[in-house]
Amino acid sequence: MFQRSLALFARRAALIFAALGIFAFSPVRADEFSPAQKAEIESIVKSYLVKNPEILRDAAAELDAREKLAATKARQQIVGDPASPLFDVANQAVIGNPGGAITLVEFFDYNCGYCKRALGDLARLMKDNPDLRVVLRDLPILSPGSVEAAKIANSATNQFKGAKFWEFHQKLLGSHGPVGKAEAIAVAKDLGADVDKLNKGAETPEVSAAIDQSMELAKDLSINGTPSYVIGDEVVVGAVGYNDLQAKIANVRKCGKVVCS
Repeated sequence: MFQRSLALFARRAALIFAALGIFAFSPVRADEFSPAQKAEIESIVKSYLVKNPEILRDAAAELDAREKLAATKARQQIVGDPASPLFDVANQAVIGNPGGAITLVEFFDYNCGYCKRALGDLARLMKDNPDLRVVLRDLPILSPGSVEAAKIANSATNQFKGAKFWEFHQKLLGSHGPVGKAEAIAVAKDLGADVDKLNKGAETPEVSAAIDQSMELAKDLSINGTPSYVIGDEVVVGAVGYNDLQAKIANVRKCGKVVCS
């Protein structure tokens, strides 16, 4: 906690020093000041901060605002670009209407209880929206078993497509108890998968790269939990339910955005 506070203070102090323009009028580098000069500068800064402590609050607020704006711009760049890696379906399952005009991306974990509860919402959304294309992205953040299940699931996309993968996905995500490699293989085998190919595929660089890509995208989109969705121009974190997602889909169909003006 102390280290985090110290780091935050350092970032705030950097803004303060820039605002005060301590070195603005001198080409001399900071390490070229004499000990006496440094001590005098420190005294001036300390005195200023003691007399004006609110500058720390204002600097922190400005820093937060800038970081949020930068994060928002980064998210918009990802979700607003049809060529973005977000929509790259290599080793990703596509269900619903593969040629649908509206795309929903779901980040999920096979061991996520909220994802299990939201499974029915996704099924209903696809049924009620024939033009909905769904990209399923594994985000195995809950356990080592989640990672192993994600590898098998990504490998399964080479054998199961569309409705067949959706059947696999429903059975695995809807199962009770912890999910790992054994559970994922059992479900795939029950649906007719070639287990040898499944195991070999799970260990390929392509599968690892697909999962790593989803991890990086989640980080860039500030997604820190599952399930999370991308619909239109918005990132939705959490199991918000059918009604919320359906309203967003309807707006995207109407005006191309989640919120119509």
